[in-house]
Amino acid sequence: MIEVEVKAKINDFDSVKKMLNEINAEKTHVEHQEDSYFNSPIKDFGITDEALRIRKVRISETSKIFITYKGPKIDSQSKTREEIEVGIEDASKLTKIFQHLGFKKVATVIKNRTIYNLNQYIISLDEVEGLGPYMEIETDLEDGSEFSDELNKIFDIFKKLHITDGFERTSYLELLEQDKSNKRSL
Repeated sequence: MIEVEVKAKINDFDSVKKMLNEINAEKTHVEHQEDSYFNSPIKDFGITDEALRIRKVRISETSKIFITYKGPKIDSQSKTREEIEVGIEDASKLTKIFQHLGFKKVATVIKNRTIYNLNQYIISLDEVEGLGPYMEIETDLEDGSEFSDELNKIFDIFKKLHITDGFERTSYLELLEQDKSNKRSL
């Protein structure tokens, strides 16, 4: 599957929520996500632009766990990339398996995400610990599909929401790492 995704830093959620309502986006739920990222003993995912994570999701009293592989970004203006995700039962056991195979846990990203649907697009308002408010719009395509039309439609949705700058191709993990690095250099 190809995940076509664009992310933007936003000032606040309130004005965006009002505009989402105006364009008839439907709020579906709020979830808490805790993402543990791992690096490979064979290659450095920071260099290859790949990601491997275990995501714990809590929606009200329900919890789910996923393992996700993300391939390198495939264009210069978005976070579009191959994504493979599978549900798992036990994050701690999978973490032990990874560690026995030489994978190193490099960081954890924690966020609260409010999710809206607009046709086939998922719109996420993310409050990321240490980063503040972000918004993502994404859709999924079959492998090998042309994604440029979907990418243009995503940017059109951002325009309808009066978001024309602040776009970010860097992952939350990379943004947090940059912030840590900047604080160390002060």
